[in-house]
Amino acid sequence: QVQLVESGGGLVQAGGSLRLSCAASGTIFSINNMGWYRQAPGKQREWVAGITRGGSTSYADSVKGRFTISGDNAKNTVYLQMNSLKPEDTAVYYCNKVRFNSGIRYDYWGQGTQVTVSS
Repeated sequence: QVQLVESGGGLVQAGGSLRLSCAASGTIFSINNMGWYRQAPGKQREWVAGITRGGSTSYADSVKGRFTISGDNAKNTVYLQMNSLKPEDTAVYYCNKVRFNSGIRYDYWGQGTQVTVSS
């Protein structure tokens, strides 16, 4: 089992910054295949950023250059540094971990943390 707990959300003005954290526990071997998604009101959940055990990162075009995902393997924690925030970044942000077992994909989710960006 995997448990993910997000923290760091809040209210910020446009142009400001926030740092989200996702602490993983349970049957965890690394922060491999972890990432962040977000869901705005009335919209589908969308992928934001991902990281592998080796530190390779990837980003959605909408956040590239503004958000940075990083991880600490020793702490089983993944971070999302969000700079130059825009009102359209307002959403509930979810931490995600993907594991594969016998070719079957398993997705684990945190409870989400609200990020609100005021204009």
